[in-house]
Amino acid sequence: MKKLIKHLFVVAIFLISGAVAAAVEPGKDYKVLNPPQPTSTKKIEVLEFFFYGCSHCFHLHPLLSAWEKTMPKDVSLVYVPTIFRDSWEPMARTFYALESLGQLHQLHDALYKVWNVDNDVLGDEAKILDFVAPRGVDRTKFSAAYNSFSMQSKVTRAKQMIRSYGLTGTPTLIVDGKYLITGLQPAEYIRVLNEVIEMARKEHPAAPAENKQPAKAK
Repeated sequence: MKKLIKHLFVVAIFLISGAVAAAVEPGKDYKVLNPPQPTSTKKIEVLEFFFYGCSHCFHLHPLLSAWEKTMPKDVSLVYVPTIFRDSWEPMARTFYALESLGQLHQLHDALYKVWNVDNDVLGDEAKILDFVAPRGVDRTKFSAAYNSFSMQSKVTRAKQMIRSYGLTGTPTLIVDGKYLITGLQPAEYIRVLNEVIEMARKEHPAAPAENKQPAKAK
């Protein structure tokens, strides 16, 4: 009996500590944006503002990628390349060019690796072409997308979003246009993200119950 009581006591302490750990605090774990910004989907929108050369983004990337595979179906994750200075624009153009060619998925990880593991700076179109071409990307099509008229509008939009959300660093997560998460350790980003999504869901128009079930990992 004493062993059972001791066991139940340990379990209770564990559950209590887990509940405390899961609690998120405004101003510490996240910031409430005022005014909130419009979203582009009826789902709960999660934006990740990132830069391939950012070491913090690099360390968050595998955790966020794993989270994306099982995220609830009423949540949408959108990657937004951040442009804090002119030298960051080539990577934003690279992201959007690969996205338009349907080849972003196969090179997203590789771009993080070349910057953060190989310590190779892809700072201009020529170096970027030399990087993507051996990995199955057509040089002519990539260059056309990289320099297209529509590319400039995407870059301009990304810069506008940085100002609208008042971003100061990467990685930054924005949930439903209202909650900003930044400056945390990688695992903390995911913990806080899950909690903030629950908060957003309570304020969000009700979605069908089946849409709130986690998607199956591929």
